[in-house]
Amino acid sequence: MALKRYKPTTPGLRGRIIVDRSHLSKKTQAPKKLLKQIPYCAGRNNQGKITVRHKGGRVKRKYRIIDFKRNKLDIPAKVISLEYDPFRTAFIALVQYADGEKRFILAPEGLKVGDEIVSSKKEIPLEVGNATLLKNIPSGVYVHNVEMYPGRGGILARSAGASLQVQGQVGKYVQVKMPSGEIRLIHGNCMATIGTVSNVDHLHENIGKAGIKRHMGIRPTVRGVAMHAQEHPHGGGEGRTGTGRPAKDIYGNKIGKRTRRNKRTDKFILKPRWKK
Repeated sequence: MALKRYKPTTPGLRGRIIVDRSHLSKKTQAPKKLLKQIPYCAGRNNQGKITVRHKGGRVKRKYRIIDFKRNKLDIPAKVISLEYDPFRTAFIALVQYADGEKRFILAPEGLKVGDEIVSSKKEIPLEVGNATLLKNIPSGVYVHNVEMYPGRGGILARSAGASLQVQGQVGKYVQVKMPSGEIRLIHGNCMATIGTVSNVDHLHENIGKAGIKRHMGIRPTVRGVAMHAQEHPHGGGEGRTGTGRPAKDIYGNKIGKRTRRNKRTDKFILKPRWKK
């Protein structure tokens, strides 16, 4: 996938680098039932109080209902179009099944318009876009949209360029390697899709100017050391100063502190993502 650069005719375009989306459909071909309007809350709760800072003022968009479960089994589907999704970094594909139903799925890298895919609990060809149970996938294969619990839909490896590597079967579980380096066990009856998620060059993008961030609904963030002492643990002092202590957020919580306390699932983690 190519990156698109601009001539430096303006300060905002001087460093702007985006992914070339010329292969995507200009307009969505999905039926209305697959598009949903979600109320925009700009980081506020039901009382109108800000619970997530630095949000507000983004462009309007409609949510695309994605089929994360891939539960339409043993019915071939044809890829109608590849489309942009404003709610995620990955591209999505609109597929039409043999019975006429249309659904959105996460588009894996290498999937093209006109390709045929299938989802099944049996052993199927290991082609990009096909979905099957983890226990049917041999070692070394990269997968995405992986379930943690059978039948609940994929929640692992869904962002641009993400994938898990299958490393073999251990009893009724399958050993997989996560993008973070963590190695863990997932039940063999969980569904997974073959391939890597599309838009692998997303991490190389440079939006170029602050105005694009405002279109994305991200407002300016003020440094803690620039605030008054009453407003932030890093604030106060004469002149420019550092934090003077381990970094904390605006509420006084230590940044970088591990918060995982789910001891019930520790037995499934064979190698943690952090060094002990």
